[in-house]
Amino acid sequence: MAEKEMKLIVDGKRLDGRKFDELREIKMEVNVLERTMGSAYVEWGNNKVLAGVHGPREFHPKFLRDPRKAILTCTYNMAAFSVDDRKRPGPDRRSVEISKVISDALSSVAVLEKYPNTGIDVFVEVLQADAGTRCVSIVAASLALANSGVPMKDLVSACASGKIDGEIVLDLMKEEDNYGECDLPVAISPRRGDILLLQMDGNLTREEYTKAYNLAVEGAKKVYGMQKKTLLDSMVNLEEGE
Repeated sequence: MAEKEMKLIVDGKRLDGRKFDELREIKMEVNVLERTMGSAYVEWGNNKVLAGVHGPREFHPKFLRDPRKAILTCTYNMAAFSVDDRKRPGPDRRSVEISKVISDALSSVAVLEKYPNTGIDVFVEVLQADAGTRCVSIVAASLALANSGVPMKDLVSACASGKIDGEIVLDLMKEEDNYGECDLPVAISPRRGDILLLQMDGNLTREEYTKAYNLAVEGAKKVYGMQKKTLLDSMVNLEEGE
């Protein structure tokens, strides 16, 4: 977190007017790309993230195949125009880390044993970034994988909490992430009760950590409800021929 001073809570409200436990506005859609097995688009605050899935497909090189299950890999990328200062194109340390985080999270819920010796590729493109892109990307990737028809034991949902001006809040936006005191992203599999991601950037007391963790989990559960509704609505639209 940055050291620069900036007032993030004014008259008991956050800079964007939200309450401490309030999510930013979220919009979700699936079936947004024609040349993929599954796809999803998520707008979360000012974040805009697109995800697509290819496979199961024949995996190469052959000596890396797993005869017991498919190998799921994720490629996370931030477009050069996704941030205020142009990002250098291509992979960097952060994108490699988040790619692995998403791969591991999805691999824990996908029924990969159904597709031995194959590969499943998940691509995540951040078109516009506004803090919390790893959580948004996990949500979009999970939606795209479910939309592809790959059997899943559960969806993966995610949300972050943090500390700003001494207060624990939900779903940090850009200014809060840049100038706040702590960021705590969490990813969960609600039906299975598993924690698939837990990271902390900053310092919290034991009591603050417990409050922030519980707040992030509750936020992720709300997002989980939106994910399920998005998938159900898409199935209804498909049946109606829309």
